Amino acid sequence: MNSWSKILLVIFFVFNSFLSFPQSWIRINQLGYLPESVKVAVLISEDDIKIKGFSLCDAETGKVVFRGKAELYNGEYWGMETAARLDFSLFEKPGKYFLKVDDIKSPVFRIAYDVYKGTSDYVLRYMRQQRCGYNPWLKDSCHTFDGFIVDHPAKTGEVIDVKGGWHDASDYLQYLPTSANAVYQMLCAWRKAPEVFGDEYDANGNPGRNGIPDVLDEARWGLDWLLKMNPAKGEMYNQIADDRDHRGFRLPNEDTATYGFGRYRPVYFVTGKPQGIGRYKNRTEGVSSTAGKFASAFALASQIFKDKDDSLSRVLKLKATEAYEFGLTDLGTTQTACYLSPYFYEEDNYTDDLELAAWELFRLAGDSAYLGNADYWGSLEPVTPWIEKDTARHYQFYPFLNMGHVNLALSDTRYASRYRYFMRKALTILNSRRTDDPFQVKVPFIWCSSNYVVAALAMHMFYAEATGDKSFRYQEAALRDWLFGSNPWGTSMICGLPEGGDFPESPHSAFTLHLGVTTEGGLIDGPVYSRIYKSLIGIRLLKPDTYERFNKGMVVYHDDIGDYSTNEPTMDGTACLTLVLSMIEKEGVRQMKRGAEEK
Repeated sequence: MNSWSKILLVIFFVFNSFLSFPQSWIRINQLGYLPESVKVAVLISEDDIKIKGFSLCDAETGKVVFRGKAELYNGEYWGMETAARLDFSLFEKPGKYFLKVDDIKSPVFRIAYDVYKGTSDYVLRYMRQQRCGYNPWLKDSCHTFDGFIVDHPAKTGEVIDVKGGWHDASDYLQYLPTSANAVYQMLCAWRKAPEVFGDEYDANGNPGRNGIPDVLDEARWGLDWLLKMNPAKGEMYNQIADDRDHRGFRLPNEDTATYGFGRYRPVYFVTGKPQGIGRYKNRTEGVSSTAGKFASAFALASQIFKDKDDSLSRVLKLKATEAYEFGLTDLGTTQTACYLSPYFYEEDNYTDDLELAAWELFRLAGDSAYLGNADYWGSLEPVTPWIEKDTARHYQFYPFLNMGHVNLALSDTRYASRYRYFMRKALTILNSRRTDDPFQVKVPFIWCSSNYVVAALAMHMFYAEATGDKSFRYQEAALRDWLFGSNPWGTSMICGLPEGGDFPESPHSAFTLHLGVTTEGGLIDGPVYSRIYKSLIGIRLLKPDTYERFNKGMVVYHDDIGDYSTNEPTMDGTACLTLVLSMIEKEGVRQMKRGAEEK
């Protein structure tokens, strides 16, 4: 063995000894904190250490500016010996800081009014990357022959123009439920906080201003597709393509999946009956869930585009009314269809969809009958079932956030108090679990846990807005901070955000595999229970697990292209994130104005 080999061997043993030595970390929100917000970091340690207090230090001088007492929690959930929450909410002075417990230091972070500035527009990058038809990211088009009709009593085999919309995730299927929800959520984001959105892209998603905020351009892209998927009264389509799409990684403009009809992909007609043209069938029981989602998206869009495109607004009003009426003709849920395997979106509830549709029609038309309908449907499901059950099958209760409840709770109608009560009941149930968990994130860690985090965060924010009740503010902050790094892995759940931070660099995506880029702005599925991960077929990590020492608890996460269960970005989750981020951005502006006034 030569001298260089000996040196390398020593380095190897030293490095591995370092990795095996117990370590400690302080997890923070990498974006930073608004001055007036709840501010809590979490310390986790592989060692049994004694913690009494912590210090907040100025990043430039190292001077201690605040001292606090550490609150001990149970680290066993996450495979840790010690865990503590470090609350520095009382400190509000803008600046750059780090936290310190003995010799354990956090990364540097900011306290500032603008820490969320631009984030709402940033996540739209992923929406543009997911566009089908013309894709501005690739500067090319894909799936331009969509599609041929299946399951229609008279039109099966006919060609229908349904080009457009968004790919659902890293495969190229397109679903009405997720797309309609995405349109609705982005329009809600605009309605709640129009001042935070910019105009840097045109309607096709190419760089260049067109006088329309980018979030409305993106919502309109999806809206135009929804109109194609509902070409006539009582004629609705729920899905393009099926699991024959799952042929490995390829770019959308190089898609090689075939469905026995040349370059055309199947377009599934809404039948209200179990569907599946292959061996397997779903458990569809009616049309209400899909029709309700069409109706709520159309009704809200009609309101928002009235001053921008009156003729479109009138068409959307008619479509919304027809869609709601169609939803009442065959009560039940429409699930997505499969072909090769018995895996599909298993939506089982529809009253939330009819509730939201009726509410938006009430806002649109002013007819009190719709308001009564909204209350009727809403009363049938006081709490979204995934909250009560602490689990769900894949997309079983969708959307994850009941926006009908939110809108009624925020309203000045006679029903408002009922829905504020429903929301408080849901939050109480949710937050009663795992009270000794240091991260205080109480969602079920099933597939798409990040989507559940966003839904729970939005519900906390809307409840506080509707009631002024701040009793859940720490749980709200925990959900917010989890998304940006206050989690066992210290990583953001949004690709590329924040710049220079720890975020998913190897998402499960053909863009990453073939082009070497991360899917900027995409919200990844997020961590799952280790038992779920171990049960999945076809997962193979493509590189050493950089988070291995944090994957010894009840939940795992891998920043790896091969992990489709935790590291795949999704279109609908990202769209829902626009609503949450826009509200937080708006709060930053409010705090800044208030701070300026006090000076």
